Amino acid sequence: MGTWAAGPFDNDTAADWCGDLDDAAPEERPALVERALRAALAEGGYLDSDLAVEAVAAAAVIAAHLPGAPAVDSPCAPDFLIAGARLDLPEQLRPLAVRALDRAVADDSELAELWAEAGEPNEFRAEVALLRSALARA
Repeated sequence: MGTWAAGPFDNDTAADWCGDLDDAAPEERPALVERALRAALAEGGYLDSDLAVEAVAAAAVIAAHLPGAPAVDSPCAPDFLIAGARLDLPEQLRPLAVRALDRAVADDSELAELWAEAGEPNEFRAEVALLRSALARA
């Protein structure tokens, strides 16, 4: 797990996903966000770390669009978010993102297991909880 912090964009897989999101045409980006969420939710049984990481990053993209959201400051976040650009995201993505975040921290998630093995599960869970809280109350 090439990870340097617990933030949603602060690992190799999320950074690659963000790069793909940046490379996509603006009108294609909402579908890529939705695809990442649905891929994690569709995975039966043990959730692969890469799918979980991409879902967490997608949820963070959605959360960044909420009123009062803090500025995105990770250098690995999508460039368009750092620049303050917005996506036209359908409302139904918020509850989907909440479910995907729950899946990412579940007992059958490789990502949650990797954070536990690294000895820092609380830092990861705290980041996910902040995203989940913002998305659930919006």
